[in-house]
Amino acid sequence: MTLPRTTAILNETVSGGRNLGAQLTAFRGGRSVADLAIGEARPGVPMTASTSLFWFSCCKPVGAVAIAQLLERGALSLDDPVARHIPEFARNGKEAITLFHVLTHTGGFRGSNQVKPDWGWDEILRFTCEAPLEPGWVPGRKAGYHAVASWFLLGEIIRRVDGRPYERYVREEIFEPIGMPDSWIGMPSHVFQSTEPLMGWLFDTRPGVEDRPPFWNHESDSTACRPGGNGRGPTRDLVLFLEMLRNGGTARGGRILREETVALLAQRHRKGMFDETFQQPLDWGLGFLLFTRQPGDGVMSYGFGKHASERTFGHGGMQSSIAFVDPVHELSVAWICNGMCGERLHRERNHAINTALYEDLGLKA
Repeated sequence: MTLPRTTAILNETVSGGRNLGAQLTAFRGGRSVADLAIGEARPGVPMTASTSLFWFSCCKPVGAVAIAQLLERGALSLDDPVARHIPEFARNGKEAITLFHVLTHTGGFRGSNQVKPDWGWDEILRFTCEAPLEPGWVPGRKAGYHAVASWFLLGEIIRRVDGRPYERYVREEIFEPIGMPDSWIGMPSHVFQSTEPLMGWLFDTRPGVEDRPPFWNHESDSTACRPGGNGRGPTRDLVLFLEMLRNGGTARGGRILREETVALLAQRHRKGMFDETFQQPLDWGLGFLLFTRQPGDGVMSYGFGKHASERTFGHGGMQSSIAFVDPVHELSVAWICNGMCGERLHRERNHAINTALYEDLGLKA
């Protein structure tokens, strides 16, 4: 299908210096309607539809689905305090924080996000457990996006309950059954070394940054397991994960989740609460950002564009990407731009791409 508006905007993001290249994959009604690759994956290497790119926080819903699988098996409850599974977390006022609070970003331990890029799993977990509850924060009464540490907690709970490391669990229980062979959260070294020459890099493209050095493009970053941030793969894989959700938990004839569990994930569990991180009201499901109408003509942070239905749910990746499902329009969309251009410019880019895609598909509200 020809997507003139979407293609033009993606080309403009490249010519305007916001990113070197981009991928976009979309399905509607179970059929592919877009599989675009534009610009360069890294200097001198063309972007292709199979180029492996960073997902950043677009991989957070993978952790939510993993937790939901354990809920279905009776191994967990949303009301479980985190400390029931990680006793050392019950420090400095955090003993009342539950899995529900973590999944809805209402826990109040955002200070634990100040982790160092070279820290390992155990060091990050220890730092998170020692972090204090934010002053005056009652879990569940305030909201603020927890960018990093909260998903390490979920990953550690999965490891302790199931017995498998998080990176192995998601490969065996989610990616492989769905048919996502090129997707990883914690890529093995031999896979990185064999595919690195064709991998996409990520760049700092903020205005005023002179040398624009690559971000997170080394083996140590791709092979570390960071459950809320370093998913990797092409958007054609990521959209299959979204299609599983759109199809009520089924993929390739197999069932990943029950239909009612998918509905639970996308339910409006956090409604009308002001997000202290994004500084605007944002509604959340369980690990999923939901369509939230903004006051006036305000644009939703990491939103789904002008024409998305109110049942749309998904997640964005830091200044670079988004992945979402619009059940009303039977639409699944994932795109990644390999340039981090700053929050304001990315918000504009994100809104423009998503709006144009709906218009190209004849779904203008």
